[in-house]
Amino acid sequence: MAIERRTKATTGTQGQRSPSTPLSSLQSLPPVEGRFIPPHGGYQQLLSYQKAVVVYDATRYFCDRFYDRRDRTRDQMVQAARSGKQNILEGSQASGTSKETEIKLTNVARASLEELLEDYRDFMRGRRIQEWASDHPYVRRLRHLNRTPGANYETFKKGIEHADPAICANVIVGLIKVTCYLLDRQLQRLERDFLKEGGLRERMTRARLAARSTQRAPR
Repeated sequence: MAIERRTKATTGTQGQRSPSTPLSSLQSLPPVEGRFIPPHGGYQQLLSYQKAVVVYDATRYFCDRFYDRRDRTRDQMVQAARSGKQNILEGSQASGTSKETEIKLTNVARASLEELLEDYRDFMRGRRIQEWASDHPYVRRLRHLNRTPGANYETFKKGIEHADPAICANVIVGLIKVTCYLLDRQLQRLERDFLKEGGLRERMTRARLAARSTQRAPR
């Protein structure tokens, strides 16, 4: 929800209006020492988020192609794909003040994509489409494309929009598996960081003790 901001002016002793402090000057203030809220966000650089965006866009294309708009499965698949993407984003944004929330939301993203994967497998089973094994030539090709720096929807478009439903579904399944793998790695790292650094409460305590120590130090 957007928040409206209004700039008020103050009136001097001689009736002259002086502008309020500009935002640019606030942004130029020196950083506060001992900050306990670490840098956070930057979800666009997470490989898991980048892959989740591709999975979401691919799922929308897939559902528009193979499911009637009134089919409930269509809505569930799109929502699961969106949940995967959005929860990675929200977890990254929340990481500055709550590592617990970041872990929780990242895990929700992982669960949503697992649900989506099962929907694709249901589709394939209904059409008697075989899921590609790890040594399938197309899987090796997909693995190579996934290593492409900055890979996006266009990188996988030929497979996602292939005329053969077997190729289309398997390519998206492969992308979901890669995203789930990346999220598993991400969760392991978050757990290690939490055990090592703690959460916001621990950082606040350390920052407060450090500030007190600095104040008491002889000058």
